Amino acid sequence: MKPNRLHVGLSALAAVVALTAASVHADQRDRHVKIINATSHTIVSFYASNVDADDWQEDILGSDTLDPGDATMINIDDGTGHCEYDFKAVFDDGQALVRSDVNVCKIQSYTYTE
Repeated sequence: MKPNRLHVGLSALAAVVALTAASVHADQRDRHVKIINATSHTIVSFYASNVDADDWQEDILGSDTLDPGDATMINIDDGTGHCEYDFKAVFDDGQALVRSDVNVCKIQSYTYTE
């Protein structure tokens, strides 16, 4: 029995999708980092930009804040394959703390202290 064109076309499409999915998920490194605020000030903005970025990306917290003593889990993965990121936390008193070259593939948490 000769395969029909639809069956052959769907098989080829499935193979392409499988190859694409395999290449997208080839980097299985975990970039989830728990950000811990161990200061006496609320973190009002938090940024994580890969070390090759020319500017800060969007505020990851958005309209949320991170109160003293609280923590939040953040997926730092921006799809570039980078592990090294610069972090910037902005506090309610206007102070900003920048930490450079944080390897998010090797850490599970990052604590801001005074």
